[in-house]
Amino acid sequence: MKTKSLILLVLFYFLSVSFFAQEKSKKELKAERALQEQKETEGLINSKNFVFNAEKANPLGYRMIILDYNTYTIKVTEENVVCDLPYFGRAYHVAYGSSDGGMKFEGKPENITIEKKKKSYSIKMVVKGKDDVYTLLFSVFFDGGTNVSVTSNNRASISYDGEIKAPKAKI
Repeated sequence: MKTKSLILLVLFYFLSVSFFAQEKSKKELKAERALQEQKETEGLINSKNFVFNAEKANPLGYRMIILDYNTYTIKVTEENVVCDLPYFGRAYHVAYGSSDGGMKFEGKPENITIEKKKKSYSIKMVVKGKDDVYTLLFSVFFDGGTNVSVTSNNRASISYDGEIKAPKAKI
């Protein structure tokens, strides 16, 4: 009886040690999650096919404005950029009778440059809209958090904070 209980005790010890050895610490899980987010973000940037969802607007000379979630976007593909963002700031030249107050434009991106930095990616592109030329500068962090600065010939520059995601598949 003693030998059976001793064998069971030793067997239980080895099973419990191997069970606890397979658990990952919180730091390891967090590092794996961060690496996965970085790979997803890198894939989106390399494909040049993503959607920026604006959460905050930072107009030049004004305070930050919190925006409605999933309402204002920039859709980027290699062939086209569609921007639908609100604008807060000074306009230098606006067409007479124009009632559209936002940064709304569509055009083919030109001079696209992608640069990988220590903790982020920098994407710069020029888009010629119907009435203006826009320079977009994306600072995309490894977790998908993004800052976009929009510079225009006819308006003061403005920046937006948000995140990039993969575009939703059309059904």
